[in-house]
Amino acid sequence: MQCPHLPEGFDFTDPDLLQSRVPHPEFAEMRQTAPVWWCAQPRGISGFDDEGYWAVTRHADVKYVSTHPELFSSHTNTAVIRFNESIKREAIDAQRLIMLNMDPPEHTRVRQIVQRGFTPRSIRSLEEALRNRAHSIVAKALENASPEGGFDFVNNIAVELPLQAIAELIGVPQEDRAKIFDWSNKMAAYDDPEYAITAEAGMEAAAEIVAYSMGIAAARKECPAKDIVSQLVAAEGEGNLSSDEFGFFVILLAVAGNETTRNAISHGMHAFLTHPEQWELYKRDRPETTAEEIVRWATPVVSFQRTATQDLELGGQKIKAGDRVGLFYSSANNDPEVFDAPEQFDITRDPNPHLGFGGGGPHFCLGKSLAVLEINLIFNAIADALPNLKPAGDPRRLRSAWLNGIKELQVTTG
Repeated sequence: MQCPHLPEGFDFTDPDLLQSRVPHPEFAEMRQTAPVWWCAQPRGISGFDDEGYWAVTRHADVKYVSTHPELFSSHTNTAVIRFNESIKREAIDAQRLIMLNMDPPEHTRVRQIVQRGFTPRSIRSLEEALRNRAHSIVAKALENASPEGGFDFVNNIAVELPLQAIAELIGVPQEDRAKIFDWSNKMAAYDDPEYAITAEAGMEAAAEIVAYSMGIAAARKECPAKDIVSQLVAAEGEGNLSSDEFGFFVILLAVAGNETTRNAISHGMHAFLTHPEQWELYKRDRPETTAEEIVRWATPVVSFQRTATQDLELGGQKIKAGDRVGLFYSSANNDPEVFDAPEQFDITRDPNPHLGFGGGGPHFCLGKSLAVLEINLIFNAIADALPNLKPAGDPRRLRSAWLNGIKELQVTTG
């Protein structure tokens, strides 16, 4: 196997790197020369007491790891590949209570319960309300634009529908959605100095979400309603979430359902603005394949990790039990062995077997249908009300070790 030509100390989880760009050229080199590559790190820099991780960059290998939880654990070191180095191990271990960080059979038990809230019927029941909210969000952004027609797309449009969808889904009063936004930012944006968030503040935000959600669960247990929360927690006995389990589920929604969909929408708008022929195509035809290509193009989660449960071989490399394995979805979603011209943003791409919702297996994104619905609804509303939207500056990227985030995207109504 060839040796990749990367600078000494290069690390795909370096938050300074991801603040500036997604390293697509380096991913391409890795897929060709070392698709499973040991990335050395100074001990403790990632929050883990080891000296690095295996970077997995090919679509086939990412999918293999994702679909073999008996070989690659989400529970041992959690799915987040790099925490702030100041985090304590007990804080990492506390995150094992979130479904994202569980292994079967416990993961299977919890997922079978919470998926009741994501049935096709449940999602369809939200569609009309979310369609109305999407149009209201866009209308309000236009109303609040500067006299020159300018506004920040992220905070005026992209943020809103995912938050309102979560509020609609679990019965959070719409006026409380700003709390969810603030708490989720504190949990996910700990690497960005603009937010000045400590690991302790992130843990406090998680505790706030759990406490808030337990209050919702307690209210439904006392007085069940015809809503999803009641389905999950109200009935006594087996087959329901405890109040604290519901709280940890809401943490997952706040980050996986809010941060990722918000960033997919932001990246999608930037892609349309920089590929105007695709925006014209979208306005004219509204292809059903659009949301899937936006998610592939954006890949809001650059990477998650697993931990090997035994000695094994992957991509020609011998991996030891206990080694961390990084799944780089941003690389897998640009693998030319799977996608024709992956560097092109093509909203008619079909088939599109991207891994933006995970690589299959037990952790395939539970909220995929809701995310696709939100993306479709918001871009339909934008195309109807703001068809001549133009860029008014480069996006400001989030400093993060694992999220492909946009903090600000200035636009003008044209």
